[in-house]
Amino acid sequence: MPPNRAEPRVHEIRIQDCADTEEAIWLQEPVERLLCPDPDHEPPCPIPWSFSLAEQTGGPGDTSTTLILGVYASHGQAAQVARQVRALVGEGRPVLVGEGDPEDFEELVEQYRIERGMRRS
Repeated sequence: MPPNRAEPRVHEIRIQDCADTEEAIWLQEPVERLLCPDPDHEPPCPIPWSFSLAEQTGGPGDTSTTLILGVYASHGQAAQVARQVRALVGEGRPVLVGEGDPEDFEELVEQYRIERGMRRS
């Protein structure tokens, strides 16, 4: 049976074509402010998230860095975050969204589990 697209799961929002690691790291703060405008708010965050980096190879001597934003959300929520990120970084930089591997984002799954318990308390 295919997964329920409304159920939260790990998604990757890939911000591609960063010139180098420094540029990808620089982009983290504005994306972070988009997701969490008030870093001092009471938990939980509406959508748990984290960052990682990957090298993107286009051919010999043609490499760039991809900033990967992992979110634990429904398909619709992940698509909405991707649209917001695309608007933030500009149309000239590809922003792709797809399902992520929960093993690559174990902290997101754990954060969701803990925060979900907090909401029920």
